[in-house]
Amino acid sequence: MEYSKGKIGRVFTVRVDHGEDLLGELGKLAELERIESAVFVLLGALKKGGLVVGPKEDLRPPCPVWFGFDEAREVLGIGNLFQEDGKPKFHLHTGTGRGETVKLGCLRGESEVFMVAEVFIFEIEGISARRIMDPEQGFAPIRFN
Repeated sequence: MEYSKGKIGRVFTVRVDHGEDLLGELGKLAELERIESAVFVLLGALKKGGLVVGPKEDLRPPCPVWFGFDEAREVLGIGNLFQEDGKPKFHLHTGTGRGETVKLGCLRGESEVFMVAEVFIFEIEGISARRIMDPEQGFAPIRFN
């Protein structure tokens, strides 16, 4: 285990509108505001997106299992943001639902907002952390400087 201690810095309340790309818009904001590390929560709805819902087998690096959707679904999410190769990298786990169907996974790629998504971003100050790709694990975990 490794850890670092920091404090809450700026707090952003963000509205992402119908038809916009959720992660794309958050990436623009992170670059504009120079947010290097943060935790965030969101609620709203997505019309289109893709979730990694698990590995095919319990092996590293994992071969992801994808669940894609292209109909409006309610969404709740919690995630973090750290820099990877000098750009904001999001790790966002979301629960999506429509009717009796609920899925939980890591939202990746393009995602289209349905109506609105509201995001609350809490910047973390006082830590120096980055995401660095680890080929053995197949992803970029947080590394502390």
